[in-house]
Amino acid sequence: MNTIAIHGFGRIGRSILKAALRDKQFVPVSISDIRDLPTFAALFAVDTNYGVWPESVRADGDELVIGDHRIKYINSMDALPDWRALGVDVVVDCTGRATTRSGAQAHLDRGARHVLVSAPSKSLDDCDAVLLRGINLDTFDPAAHKIVSMASCTTNALAPVVKVLREQYGIRMGLFSTVHAYTNSQSLTDQPMKDRRDSWAGAENIIPASSGAAKALKFIWPDLNVTGKAYRVPVRTGSIVELNAVVEKPTTADAVRDVFRSAAERTPLHGVMGVLEEEWASSRIVGDRLSSLIDIPLVEVLDGTLVNVAAWYDNEMGYATRLAETAATMASAT
Repeated sequence: MNTIAIHGFGRIGRSILKAALRDKQFVPVSISDIRDLPTFAALFAVDTNYGVWPESVRADGDELVIGDHRIKYINSMDALPDWRALGVDVVVDCTGRATTRSGAQAHLDRGARHVLVSAPSKSLDDCDAVLLRGINLDTFDPAAHKIVSMASCTTNALAPVVKVLREQYGIRMGLFSTVHAYTNSQSLTDQPMKDRRDSWAGAENIIPASSGAAKALKFIWPDLNVTGKAYRVPVRTGSIVELNAVVEKPTTADAVRDVFRSAAERTPLHGVMGVLEEEWASSRIVGDRLSSLIDIPLVEVLDGTLVNVAAWYDNEMGYATRLAETAATMASAT
C-alpha cells in the first residue's frame, strides 16, 4: 500500500487534504504541524474562502476525524515524524522550509522515500526535478527523483500558456504580470517587513512583488526567454496572470483563441487548463480546480507577433488539487 503524509497544515496543507478527499485521491497516513489539533480541526471544518466542509470534523486525541476517516496527527515541534516507522512513500511538505536541498533531505533522512515540495525550490540544485501535471509529470523517475518541486501556483497557471505558445508559434521573448491575491507573507497592518513593499497593509494596497515563476519555468525550458513580476491585491483568493509574448510565427487573435480551445480539450492539458468564453471577474474562479483558465475575450494580437494571453487561477485550490494529483501519481509509481 502506497502511503502519503502531509507535513504542514496551513493554507495549502489543509487545501491539499480537501482536494485529496474530495477527489478520492488518497487518505494521508498522517498530518503534522506544530499547533494544537482542535484549532486545526476547526480551521478545516470552516474555511473563509471555501465555506463549511460537508462532513463532520473533530479532534479525537491524536487523530483528526473527518467523516469516516481517522488521520493520525503528529506534533512536529521537536522533530520531524519518523517516516520510516509510518511506511511513508511520499511526504508533501507544505511548510515552505523544504525549498533548499537540506530542508527536503531531512525528510529522506527520516525514512521517507520521496518529498514533494509545495513551493519553488531555491535553485535546480535544491531538488531533483520540477514536475507539473500537463507539462512534464510523465517524466517522473522514482529512482532519480527523490525531491520533487511543484513550483508555485503562478508557475502552474503560466506553464500551460507557455507550452501552447511554444509548441504552436515559438516564443522569442516574453513579459508576464500576475495580479495575485494577498497571502500570509504580507502584513495585516502597516509595519516594517523584510521586503519593504510588504510593510503596507495587504488588504488595503496594491503591492508590487517579485515572482519566482520565470525562474521555475526555466528549470523546465532552459532556453525560455521570459521574465515578470507580481502585484498583490486585496482579494482573499483568485488571481490572474497575463503573458505578453513575441512569437516567431505570425498569427491572429482568432487563431490563438482556437489553439487554446483545442489544447484545453486534449491530453495532456485537459483537466489542467480550461477556457472561459464569457466575461468574468475573479469571484468566478474561486474554488476552481484547474491550474489555468484562459480568458478567451481578453486574447489579443498586435502586428501578428505580439500575443497577449491572460489566465485566471485560484491560487490556493487549483494548486492544491495539482499537489494531490501529483502526490498520488508519485506514490503509485514508487
